[in-house]
Amino acid sequence: MSYTIDRTFKGDTFEDIVARTRAALSSHGFGVLTEINVKDTLKAKIDADIDPYLILGACNPKMANEAIRMEPRVGAMLPCNVIVRAAPGDEIMVSAIDPVASMQAIPNRDLAFVADQVRDMLKAAVDDI
Repeated sequence: MSYTIDRTFKGDTFEDIVARTRAALSSHGFGVLTEINVKDTLKAKIDADIDPYLILGACNPKMANEAIRMEPRVGAMLPCNVIVRAAPGDEIMVSAIDPVASMQAIPNRDLAFVADQVRDMLKAAVDDI
C-alpha cells in the first residue's frame, strides 16, 4: 500500500501549484494549520541547498474532532500533511498522506472508517488541483 496520494504537474510554477493546492484543500473542507518551508529551514539550520519543498499541515475540523473523540492520542498523527515539492524534469509533485495507511497502527475499526472518509476527501482535493 502506498502511503501517499500523489499528483505530478509539468509546466506550472511552484507558486501556482501551492496556490492551487491551498484552494483545493479549502474547497474540500480542509484548513492549513501549519506550513513548513523545508528549503528555507534546511538552509538556515544546516546550510543545505534543496529544491523548493513545502509541507502544509491540512485539517478538516469535523473529521479531526470525530477521530479525537474515538481515539484521543490520534492527535499525534494529525494534521494530514500535504507536500508540494519541485521534482526532476521541471515537475512539481503534490503528495498527501494517505490516512488509511497512517492509521493502520491504531486498532480501532471506527477510526478506520473515518480514515477512509478523509482519504476520499484528500484524493478529491489532490484531483482538483
